[in-house]
Formats: sequence, C-alpha cells, structure tokens
Amino acid sequence: MTERLYYHDSFLYDFEAEVRDVARDPRPAVVLDRSAFYPTSGGQVFDTGWLTTDDNAKFRVSEVADMEDGRVVHYLEATTDLKPGMRVRGQIDAARRRDHMQQHSGQHVLSAAFIRLHKMPTVSFHMADDYCSIDLDTQTLTKEQTESAERMANEIILENHAVDIRFVTRDEAANLGLRKIPVADREELRIIDIRDVDVSACGGTHVRQTGQIGCILLRKAERVRQGWRVEFVAGQRAVATARRDFGALTETAGMFSAHIYDVPQQARKSLEEIRLVRKQGEQSKEELAEAQARALLAEVPEENGRRMVVRTFADRDMNSLKLLAQKLTRLAPNVVALLGATAPQGSVVFAQSAGQPFDMGSLLKETMATLGGRGGGSKDMAQGGAASGDGIEAALQKAAEKIRG
Repeated sequence: MTERLYYHDSFLYDFEAEVRDVARDPRPAVVLDRSAFYPTSGGQVFDTGWLTTDDNAKFRVSEVADMEDGRVVHYLEATTDLKPGMRVRGQIDAARRRDHMQQHSGQHVLSAAFIRLHKMPTVSFHMADDYCSIDLDTQTLTKEQTESAERMANEIILENHAVDIRFVTRDEAANLGLRKIPVADREELRIIDIRDVDVSACGGTHVRQTGQIGCILLRKAERVRQGWRVEFVAGQRAVATARRDFGALTETAGMFSAHIYDVPQQARKSLEEIRLVRKQGEQSKEELAEAQARALLAEVPEENGRRMVVRTFADRDMNSLKLLAQKLTRLAPNVVALLGATAPQGSVVFAQSAGQPFDMGSLLKETMATLGGRGGGSKDMAQGGAASGDGIEAALQKAAEKIRG
C-alpha cells in the first residue's frame, strides 16, 4: 500500500520516496512507498510530473492510477532502469495540481450552492482537461437557478472560508451532516470541511481557503438521463476560457462592424437574410427547372402516344436532375424522362408520368450494372450513381431503345 501524502497537504509538490516495484510491460511504471502524485479517482484526473534519482536521471510521470490493493502506480513516458530499493525525488507539475485544486474545490462550493438555494444534490462530478461538470438530481433547471447558484458560489469564494482536512470514523461522519455518505466500505473517511459552507467525504486535492479558487464560471446546462448536467470552469481555467470567449466575440463583432454585445442581434439578422436568400434560390431553381422542362417537351415529338426526353448534361448534380425529372413528368401525363450527368460525378435519373406502364426501378438497375454503379427507386422514379461519367450517354440511349421496343 502506498502512503498518500496529498491526503494531508495538497500543496506538497516535492517529496522523497523509495521504489517498491517496477514494471516494464506493457507500460513502464513504478510503485513507491509514499507519493504526493494524485491518481485518477472521484471524478478528478491524475497529476503529472517527474521522478529524479540521486544521479539526476529524470523520468516523466505521464499518468497515475489507483489500484484496488491500495498501491499508486506511476506510469512513465520511457523505459526506466529504476530498481526496487532505490531512492527518488518526486516533483509534481504544480500548475496542473493548482488547476485541479481550483476545479475540485470549486465543485464542492458550487454543489453546496445548488443545495442551499434549490435543494438540488450533486450525484456525480467529472473533471476534463478543459471543463468540469456536475450532474444534479433534478427534473427542472432554469437559467435563473443556474445564475443564482453561480452568484452564491462566487460570494462564498470572496468570503474566503477556510478549507479543513480531517479524518473521522464512519460513525463520527454520520453526525457531521455530510452531503453524501460514501458507499465504500472504509472505517476511516477523509473529510473536506469548507467552514460554514459544505462538509463532504472526499479523497481529492483542495485549496486551503475558498479565495484560492479565484472564481467560478458556469458554461452550459443540459438535460441528461439522470437529471441536469452543469458544465463549469474555475480559477485560472475560468480566466482562460473567458479570454478565449472574448477573443471569439471580438473577432465576430469585427466581421459585423458591431459591438460584441450586438453580435447575437447581428447573427439573427444574418441568419434571416440567409434563409430568405436560400428560399429565393430554391424558388428560382423550381422556376428554372419548369421552364427548361417546358422547352424540352416542346422539342420532343410524341412517339406511340408518349414523349421521351433523353438528355445528358455535362455539369449537373443529382438534385437538379431529380427536380427536372419531376417537372417533366408532371407537366404532361405521357412523359418518360431518362436524364444523366457526367459531372461532378456520374448520375442517372429515370422517371415517368403516373400511369405509364414501365418500371423505372428495374430499368435503372440494368443500366447501372453496365456502368459499374449502383442505384434504385420506385416504378415511377429511380436514381443511381457511377464512379465516372464515361458511358452515360450511350447507356441512356440503350435504355431508350428498350422502352421503344
């Protein structure tokens, strides 16, 4: 079992220890008799840092894991020549540790605020590299509720409450008013007591005063299966996030020649203009397709009581072909349309007016087989695609001959 130094002092960044075990396969790793490195657990991610020997050989600790037998395993970036019994100096990545302390202590404060104000308990906590989240046991969560919890959390930070660490038995913990009694079968519990704010059983790293959290910024709230998930950032991570948001808003505002606070209004206006232009474009396509369909029908004489339009276009997409085919077959009751395009890719559309006797789906499958493509559809309309446009014009003529008999 590894003695966990971070249990007593989260600000301990340097320590000495003895190597107890070494592994090289499948990943190089070491186990120490004592460690200040925090392993992933309780929603908090692991510390990183370095191990240094007496002869100044330095090994990067890239991940730390908690084993069921109580050992803390330190995974190294490169193969090591460390051996059991050797002495090493551990050095924690202090910036990463401070960030994790701010996020985790911020979570305790935020969870306490949601309980105080809205009786919404936290059921889980997750810390990622760029954000954190808590899941709340509630069926509803309003914008006003999230903003009020954020405001109270930042007031608690400003009041600079002491954050104490102590160890108690499970029986003693039952009388402390914990937010949640852990289910793990442990006789001794580590308690994080944010004085006059929150008392929780927790094995994570924490600040000494709430003022060291800096601030809390709520980012997003969304409905999840077990309730509501609230994303947040704290401390320097909140400052960096706010700076990134401000930069994005400033750049966007510059595009609109507007103030950042006018960006939503300008965006709504632009989206409305885009929708209008798109609608006008669709209407123009409809009108153009109908005009082209009328012109094609005027050019094609009736044969055996029907009009057969066979055309290959050099540059037309599948949607344009389908739209033209629809217009052709709806303008007259006796139309068969065999349309193709050679670019941007090989495309074929077969269609007939309702009531015509042919099977466009079967005819298209036969045609696509000769082109090395695939497709399908119904009796009255079918479509298919080929790897290239080569041979499409000849294939359409062949399909037309089958219809003419």
